[in-house]
Order: sequence, then structure tokens, then C-alpha cells
Amino acid sequence: MSKTLLSAPLATLEQGDDFIRRHLGPCASELPAMLAALGVDSLDTLIGQTVPADIRLPAPLALGEPTAEHVALARLKAIAGKNVVKKSLIGMGYYDTLTPKVILRNVMENPGWYTAYTPYQAEISQGRLEALLNYQQMVIDLTGLELANASLLDEATAAAEAMAMARRISKAKGQAFYVDDGVFPQTLDVLRTRAGYFGFELIIGPAADAAHHDVFGALLQYPDQRGAVTDLSAPIAQLKAKGAVVAVATDLLALVLLKSPGQMGADIALGSAQRFGVPLGFGGPHAAFFATREAYVRSMPGRIIGVSKDARGKTALRMTLQTREQHIRREKANSNICTSQVLLANMAGMYAVYHGPEGLRSIAARVHRLAAMLAEGLGRAGFALASDTFFDTLQVDTGERTAALYAAAQAAGYNLRLVDGEALGVSIDEKTTRDDIAALLQAFGAAADVASLDAAVAARGGNLPESLLRGDAILAHPVFNTHHTEHEMLRYLKRLQNRDLALDHSMISLGSCTMKLNATSEMIPVTWPEFADIHPFAPADQTAGYLEMIEGLAAQLRVITGFDAICMQPNSGAQGEYAGLVAIRRYHAARGDAHRSVCLIPKSAHGTNPATAQMCGMEVVVVNCDDNGNVDLADLKAKAAQHADKLAALMITYPSTHGVFEEAIREICATVHQHGGQVYMDGANLNAQVGLTSPAAIGADVSHMNLHKTFCIPHGGGGPGMGPIGLKAHLAPFMADHVVAATGAEDRPNAGQGAVSAAQFGSASILPISWMYITMMGGRGLKRATEVAILNANYIASQLQAHYPVLYTGSQGRVAHECILDIRPIKAATGISEVDIAKRLMDYGFHAPTMSFPVAGTIMVEPTESEDKGELDRFVAAMVAIRNEIRAIEEGRLPADDNPLKNAPHTQADFIGEWNRPYSREEAVFPLAWVRDNKFWPSVNRIDDVYGDRNLFCACVPMDELA
Repeated sequence: MSKTLLSAPLATLEQGDDFIRRHLGPCASELPAMLAALGVDSLDTLIGQTVPADIRLPAPLALGEPTAEHVALARLKAIAGKNVVKKSLIGMGYYDTLTPKVILRNVMENPGWYTAYTPYQAEISQGRLEALLNYQQMVIDLTGLELANASLLDEATAAAEAMAMARRISKAKGQAFYVDDGVFPQTLDVLRTRAGYFGFELIIGPAADAAHHDVFGALLQYPDQRGAVTDLSAPIAQLKAKGAVVAVATDLLALVLLKSPGQMGADIALGSAQRFGVPLGFGGPHAAFFATREAYVRSMPGRIIGVSKDARGKTALRMTLQTREQHIRREKANSNICTSQVLLANMAGMYAVYHGPEGLRSIAARVHRLAAMLAEGLGRAGFALASDTFFDTLQVDTGERTAALYAAAQAAGYNLRLVDGEALGVSIDEKTTRDDIAALLQAFGAAADVASLDAAVAARGGNLPESLLRGDAILAHPVFNTHHTEHEMLRYLKRLQNRDLALDHSMISLGSCTMKLNATSEMIPVTWPEFADIHPFAPADQTAGYLEMIEGLAAQLRVITGFDAICMQPNSGAQGEYAGLVAIRRYHAARGDAHRSVCLIPKSAHGTNPATAQMCGMEVVVVNCDDNGNVDLADLKAKAAQHADKLAALMITYPSTHGVFEEAIREICATVHQHGGQVYMDGANLNAQVGLTSPAAIGADVSHMNLHKTFCIPHGGGGPGMGPIGLKAHLAPFMADHVVAATGAEDRPNAGQGAVSAAQFGSASILPISWMYITMMGGRGLKRATEVAILNANYIASQLQAHYPVLYTGSQGRVAHECILDIRPIKAATGISEVDIAKRLMDYGFHAPTMSFPVAGTIMVEPTESEDKGELDRFVAAMVAIRNEIRAIEEGRLPADDNPLKNAPHTQADFIGEWNRPYSREEAVFPLAWVRDNKFWPSVNRIDDVYGDRNLFCACVPMDELA
């Protein structure tokens, strides 16, 4: 043993920066070979050839030294300990729940589920697609409607989507939308924000009065915020008779017992699936559900999972009607919400699978029984309720005793809803016990004879009107009636997991998606009770730890981006775009420039950009790109001048979606500013900036940050995400606030601004992931991560350039953190498309790069900093081998219509079945020697997308068809 190590400084032995080594793929011994392949002597030289010198940061990020994993965890645990975990009976769409431990451990905490990507490559996503289909079936059954999507972001934004959808499909004229005064206040807050930029007038009043107005649609709440359960059939019928579209915000657990919105005639039903086993998490992430009638499918927001067939005729699942998505329809898209909440939808769906219809009925009946017992006890003590019919929520008339009773409940360990100075709200949930009912009654100064109360309630059958009790069957499909033991559930989850390729198997090299390491130490705090079990509207003196962690992360992000303010509310990247443009529109309006409504967007932009601009009431003007993929500066200047009087903003991605650092970026930003506009930077590619440059340094005024990309929150198979925005000081007063819970101190500059999401800090419970990542990496580690991401991308580009042309590079021949490979010449020569290459990569054990975005007929590769040289070389070897297979077609050694690419992916059924193809079985399934050591078998052959769209079926497959 060398004495060198024994003589090393103690700081070296303490390995404070060891996490950097664990996060970065290439080790020190691999870097020289990679740099040599690029013909450079150092990372500094490569970065100098890639990132324009005039935008480089003058000093290192002031984020402190890297922190060891165990030290960072201990520090965060101490912060979390400042939260006070009481029983929150506040309700308002958020209810404590018992997450079945088999789901907690095997879905929420399992990288096989949380590191997967959105299931665009359906053949290697069959597991989570089945889980999402279960979720959709659950929503269909409980809402009584024909079709459900695979989740939206939260209840409030789902309500806003329903409003926009109602306008698309309503035959009624006018721009007025009716809102039940029983909706949750945060829902109304988000509706006001969204309606303002659509030009809608909101009319607010009792549900019974809705049809007295001429409106294109209405949103009713069932049960309402006061807890009242009333039959909405009459107002729904009256509204529909006048041509209005009716949406009902509702509660899944209540619908286990109650007549469904569909049965009452509703066109749309929506709400939160949170109470089906998803922790409170200070507001999220939670899956919103959304259902409608099949006739409206093409107007529906969000992703929909449907049933199709594979090449063998086997039933297979896929995302259906993908032509509705933003990257295709752009400003004509139904919505800008490209992020759903797949991981959380899967948890909610599995909660229903695990409990089944009888288990859910027992849970719902128990919740109602306890609420009715509390109501009985309060009634005996002389308290009046807002409604005698309710499911789980009581609004109690407390008069002048309100403050004292609220304090007494808190002293007993319970958070109640302070409705106003005259009333308190109490919402019973799955965790509530009979002992809690006794304690609450004592806090109200009432007798607590629980047995007597139970007997009285049981004798009258509770407090739900018999006419509103559900009479139809729910969750009759076998999937909800089979997996009720832990053994069965465990094996079912494992069976589904085995059908999915996630980051725990191999690299997912998606351009613009940054599928990097989601370290275990970053994930652990998410399920700590101090973070998981806090209600978003809990009193501020109970959430000091959350607020400290959130402000700490905001401070880190201010340093990284160069911005003056951070808004943590947007709970997806698309929501961040929306929040940023809303801030710009509010800024212009405050200056008397409300007429500024033109948004310049380069052709290369993400599809969400024009969709977002349209949602903000803006006119999209497209800016051309030149032959090198850069924004056409002359075209930009001409259009900025042409629209100078109305110019509101430019939306630009940097580095560009074409994978290069545009050298004219400062001139681009200056041009927009010169003509009175603001610059919005899409943060999708921020992973190539951190520590080297920043959005503020290039001249942006506002930018969103995909925490689920750059800052390590995992994609979860298509969500959760977080998209906070950074803003310069002049825009800070216009970022989102919240009507229920303030986003900062009393003197915050944005006080009173309308919300964009349901909770004040979006999906707060996943923010510890990014806090841990930045803390463990430190400024030095973050910069190195960016440098290695750029190195890995250039290494891939250099190794594949001879086989697939790299479409765009910078002036010195370098790409940023991703590269676009041009497949169009191959297709012209052989008929082999980017789709064929994507499917063939599955046989090599890889998820495909991004296809046909931003340029049709190409694939975009982003390896990230977390993949080592060995994994990069395996990917290169696979791509080279595929190119050789294509050459065999070019040279006539393989037929153009019967070859490994056109028949990909190959399954076990292919391997063991009859074989009459012009290539061997081994070439099909073990094309390179190392594939057999870690073989991933796609569970279906290539899926027929057209069949699935023409034969729309978006519910659980009948068992006889599966058999």
C-alpha cells in the first residue's frame, strides 16, 4: 500500500466531492481517450470551441463546496424537522391517505418506474401503458363517462383545461363561463388567470342559478367546497338545453358511493386522484383526472392511452391520437400541457387495483361514517352545519367562537379549515380514526360518546340522500378484482415493470429531455413524513422547514440563472412557459402596453412554445432559421421592426433545439429589447449552460427551469415535473401568487397576482431532489456536469459522423449537449426511416433518441453527463451496426421490405417461432455479443399506430381478448 494516501490531507480523505464522481459517467481515466477522439487536449479547449466567449460567466458559481451525500441528507433532515406534522383536516381537494406499502416501495420508490420516459416508444413501455390504462378505466367507471385521459397536472389546471375545451366544443355563442361558487378557491384563482387571456368572462354564483345566464360552459363542484352533496341533474340539463358544455369537478372517493357526473348528464368530469394513495406532499405532485364523452375525444387535453395491435396481431397499447400533441399542432394544439403526472396516476390506479371495488367502498363508507358521527355530535352540542347532506366535509357555523375553537383543535393536534371568521371546515380522510372524532368533539366542547354516535348514524344510514347513492357497478374488470394479496400485487407490479425499459437498464439518449442520473440520495427525502404528510394550506408556523428548503433552492437557482427572483409555482415545464408569458403580459399591461401581443418564435422551437403563446392570447409570428440551424438574424430584425408597436416577446431556446450555441444570441435579445419586447428563454436545454453561462447573461428576462431535466427530478414515465421560472427584477412583481396561501412574505412584490397552479409551490414534495443535487454537486460540480454533458455529446457526434451526418454544428464544428443525426439521405436511398432505426435500437437494448424533432426525418441524441464511456461506446456500436444493416439493404444483400430494421423490434415469439427471414435469429435478437448479457425483450412487436387511431378503444382490454 502506498504511503501517499496515508499522507494525504484529511479533506481529501473525507471525500466531500465524492458525489460528483458518482454523478458523472466518464471517470478520470476515460477522459483523455474521449478528448483525444475529439482532437483536443482538455475540457477547457473543447468548451472554448463550443460556448461563445462573450456569454461565458466571469466567475465560478457562488454555491459553496460540494457536500457528501450523508452530510447533505443530515442537513436536509434537520431542515425537514422544522416542519410540524399535525393531522390536517383542511380538505379543499387535499386529503391524507394511506399509501399501500407494496405500492410505495415498488412504484413510488422504484427506479424501474420513476426513471422511465414518456411512452412514445410503446413497444418498450407496455408495463406503464397497462398501468395507465387501469387508471383510465378507474376514472371512466367512477365518473360515468366514456373516455378518460392519462392525467393532467392538478385539479385547478384541469378545471382551466375544461373551460378551454368547453369553448372549443360548445355551440353557444358568447364568451361567458359560469363557475359554481362551491368550487375550491384555488381553482377559481387559476380559472381567473386563464380566462383573462382567453377573453372569457367568469360569472360566479350558485349551481342552481347557472342556467339563468347565457354561457358557453359551466363548472360545477360535487361535493362542493362546503361539503354539500346535491343532485346537479337539473342545472346540468338546463345548461345543456341552452347549448352550454358542463364540467363537474368531483372527488373519486365520494364517487365510489355517489351517483356519477356522467349519470347526471355532465359532459366533462375532473378532479384530483391524490387521495387514492398519493401523499399530500405540501401540494404535489398529484395526478388530476379528466374524463369526457367519446364524441369530444379530439378536443380533449392531455395524453390518452389506447389499444391497438402489433405486427403479429397481438393486443398492444400505445398513446393514441398523438397528432393532437403540441409538437405537431403547435399554436392550434388543444393545450400546452405536455407534462402529465404518470407516476402518480399509476400509484392511484394501483391503489384501486389493490383495494378493488369492495375495498374502496369500505374506505369510502368508513370516511362518511366518521364524518356523519362528527356531525351528529356537533349537532347534539348545538352547532349548525352548512349542509345536512355531505360525504366527508362539514362546514360548521362557529360564530364568535371561531378563533377559540380553531385554536383548541390545533392544540389537540388538528388543522381545520378557517373558512372565515364565522365558520370552520373539517374534512375527514382515510387516516382519521374514531379516536380522532372523540378528540375533535372534545375540542369543540361537545360530548364524545363515539359508540352512541355510531349507533345513531348507522340507524339512519348516514347523511347521503338515497336518490344520490350509486346504483351501477364499478371496477368490474378482473384487474380490479384479482390482486388483493400483497404477493399477487407484488408480482403484478413486477410483471409490468419487466415490460418497460427505464434508466435502470440502459441509456435513454433523448434530445431535449436530459435523462440523467436520479440519485438515490436525492430521492430518499421525498417520502420522509416531514415532507410527505404536510397539507399545502397548513399554517405557516408548521411549514418552516418546507419554506426554508424552498427558499434555499430558490437561492441556488438565482445564482445559477443570474435572475433576481424565482417563482416555484409552475408544476411542469409547459406551465413554466405559461407563467413566464403571463408575467410578461402583466408587465406590459402595467405600463399601459396591454396591446403588445405579438410573440416571435423561431421555427426550431418546442411545440409547447406556440401553444403557450396562444393560451396567453398572443399572436404567434414565426422566425425563420438559416441553413446552419441558427435563428435567421435578418428575418428576426425585420419582423421585430415590422411588429414593433405590438411586440410583446421572443421565445427562444438556448442552446438552440438544433443543438448549437448560437453566437448571435446577445444581438437577438438586444433586437427584441430595442423594439419594446421581452425575451423568454425556454429552459429545456439549461443543462448545457449551468456554470458556463446563464439565461440572464445571454440577455433573457424570464426563463423556466425543467427541474425534471437539468436538476435531476425523474421523469416518472411522463411526469412528475417542475418548471419554476426565474425573472429579472422588473418582472418579479408579476409572477404568480396564490389566493389561499401566500408565496412569500407580506411585502412580496407579487402579492395578489393570480395563480397558475393549484398549490402555491406546485409539486413541492419533489423539490428536495433538486436541493440535494445542487447541494451535493456544489458550484464546481455543476460546472463539471455541464462540461461533461457537452463532451459526451461531441464524443457521440464524432463517433457517428462517418455513418450518420450531423445536421448542425457551431462555427468550430462542435455541438452543444445534443446532436441531430440526419436520416433523410438514408430514407431516400433505402426506404429505412428514423422510425425503423428507433425500433431496431430496442433489439440492442436501447431506447431511441428523439425522432423527427425539431427536424422531420432526423434523430436527436442527448447522452447527458451521467453516461460513462462504456455505455456511450455500446450505443455507438449499436448505431454503427444498424448502419451496416442499412448498407446491406443499399447493396442488395438484404431485401428492402424484409430486414432487421423493418421487422424490428423482435420478440421472444419471433425467436422461438417459425423462421423464414433472410437473416438469422441471432442477428435479430443478439446482434452484438454484449447484448445477450443484458438482453431486454420487447413484449410486443411493432405496433400498428393507424389501427389504434381508427379503432379507438381507451379502456381495459376484455380478458378474453387478452387470452
